[in-house]
Amino acid sequence: MQLSKSEKFPAMEIANGIVSHISGNHDQDFKIQVVSPGWIHLEVTHPLLAAWLQSLALSTGGQINSKFKICPADTLRRTVQPPQEAQNSKLKLSPSSPSSSSSSSSSSSPSLPHSLTPSSSSSPSSSSSPSSSLFTAQYAHARCCSLVRLAIVEGLIQQGEPNQDDSESSKQRLLSSILTPNPIPWLNCDEKLRFHHPASYRLINELVRVVDSLAFPNLGRSLNWEKAATPLSRAFETFWCKCQIFGEVKTASPELAQARIGLVLATQSVLKFLLEEKLGIIAPYEV
Repeated sequence: MQLSKSEKFPAMEIANGIVSHISGNHDQDFKIQVVSPGWIHLEVTHPLLAAWLQSLALSTGGQINSKFKICPADTLRRTVQPPQEAQNSKLKLSPSSPSSSSSSSSSSSPSLPHSLTPSSSSSPSSSSSPSSSLFTAQYAHARCCSLVRLAIVEGLIQQGEPNQDDSESSKQRLLSSILTPNPIPWLNCDEKLRFHHPASYRLINELVRVVDSLAFPNLGRSLNWEKAATPLSRAFETFWCKCQIFGEVKTASPELAQARIGLVLATQSVLKFLLEEKLGIIAPYEV
């Protein structure tokens, strides 16, 4: 619509041209609709979102860098490594329509490379006594690690290398060497995400929000990373309280339990990066 004013060209025709380009290159990744007076509604497909979650979940214990890149939808079937090209991760999910997104798109490309190398402008927290919100994030990270360890003990997931001792490095290997299932069974037989509880989608919303902030640090605004970590930590607390992983769920729906552990792994990766790289404090493996 901004181009329409400057170029004196109908907004609907510009929108249709953008949609034609996106559909030609990413037909399996988005469902797209042009709405008057020139809005472009994007619905992210479940396979694309599953591939993105897979790349987060297996991001080797917080060593993220380019691991936050969005993957093409077929990546989940080919390999767990994200491709060289990344796509915009601007998604918005809701429990009633978990893969829906609406955006006005007039100037951005659907394929944007992301770099999560810590910005030189980032100023880690120098406080030796973390605030309550920072402790909440640290506790959430430790809880993620605890749930992953329990999942290994319970046989939901298996690691490639067993721990040799109780050192910090071995604890990190615990989270960076998940062998099976690979890929995590995010999707059911209908190619839809297995999640059905609203708390799952609230957690995914927060993961998307934080990753967007990490992937696009230069948007003309200064981010408070402590405040960015708090909603994610709280969404995770709600998720693990409301969405059972072990017990009856593990017995009756083991693939759902594995998918939920996948969300735990994804959350752990993002929290670790926030705590260590952006806030300059320890991401504890236990408390």
